[in-house]
Amino acid sequence: MIVLVINCGSSSIKYQLLDMKGGDEFVLMAKGLVEKISLPSGILTHKPSGKAPYSVELPIRDHNEGMKLVLDALVDPEHGVLKSFGDIDAVGHRVVQGASYFSESALVTKDVVSKIEACCDFAPLHNPAHLLGISAVKAVLPDVPQVAAFDTAFHQTMLPYAYMYALPYEYYEKYGIRRYGAHGTSHEYVSRRGAKLAGLDISNSKIITCHIGNGSSVSAILNGKCLDTTMGFTPLEGMIMGTRCGNIDASVIPYIMKKENLSPDQVTELLNRKSGLLGLSGKTSDMREMNELALEGNRRAKIALKKLTFDLIKNVGAYIAELNGVDLIVFTAGIGEHNARLRRRVMENLAYMGVRIDNAANDAASDETIISSPDSTVKVAMIPTNEELVIARDTVRIVSGL
Repeated sequence: MIVLVINCGSSSIKYQLLDMKGGDEFVLMAKGLVEKISLPSGILTHKPSGKAPYSVELPIRDHNEGMKLVLDALVDPEHGVLKSFGDIDAVGHRVVQGASYFSESALVTKDVVSKIEACCDFAPLHNPAHLLGISAVKAVLPDVPQVAAFDTAFHQTMLPYAYMYALPYEYYEKYGIRRYGAHGTSHEYVSRRGAKLAGLDISNSKIITCHIGNGSSVSAILNGKCLDTTMGFTPLEGMIMGTRCGNIDASVIPYIMKKENLSPDQVTELLNRKSGLLGLSGKTSDMREMNELALEGNRRAKIALKKLTFDLIKNVGAYIAELNGVDLIVFTAGIGEHNARLRRRVMENLAYMGVRIDNAANDAASDETIISSPDSTVKVAMIPTNEELVIARDTVRIVSGL
């Protein structure tokens, strides 16, 4: 089954075309990115497997035009990988927020669309863009089934004491204010791949997954189900991230609003886009640039990097306590996959419980790798995430059942 996986942002469309052969077996046919939608000069970057990459700049008025560009690239005689649009069997969409409506991926229907719309208040930067993507696909491929895969679905196994805030209960009943988590497709994928790599039975395991990138979250997974996760009502809660502050004293928010005369929208922008590594360093949210600044002696960059490490160690330690032990710790996402020093520092702080690092394996890790030594009491792995595969796999399962 050929599945087109779509991840729509407010001004972008990220995509992969996968020929699903069954289970985890697939062929990546093409991937690409449409950027700067609705801006004067948009960009399509298309990378077909076995052919030269293709890029073009032109005005892209909306997501409908962006989706048409993607599909045209896929069937282009020179750069394409399909004979016609009819070769696409299904489309899977990443949707950030499904709240408590969805505990698994779902076939897109009018009811599903209305529930995604209802969740826009919880993810105002993401869900409206996902709806645009669903609408754009329907306009161009009206007869192709679509599936929505929710970042929050994997975390719906959390129990009330883990997902409730200690606020008046009426706010949960009236507005749905609770912890929902995010990065669920990534945590699900790397926990299962990690268990297989480590020789564990996922249904009898204690796993901690660390998705560390521009957005970061850690999850405690008991017997294959999420027990707890660091992100909350929105992806703002938890660790320090690229531009998000993570956990802060809630009283800081009204205090800054009064001092700086900020509106709710302005303080939301401050916490989500001007804080985190960028806010502490005052320079950048990019880890490569941050490392360079630290090597040059930049004090604030050093603080930002140490806080990232500190937050990760603290959350991993807390989840070991919640799980009453741990069999496997997995690192993934941009920073988790490419920063050997960060992985080493976390493991060093777990030496008291017998965690031992294989420095050579850790430094060389570029694919699925066990980076703990054979005598380590806990296995530690680096697993590159593949959220698109999870979405495609769910899409195949749901569409095949129609």
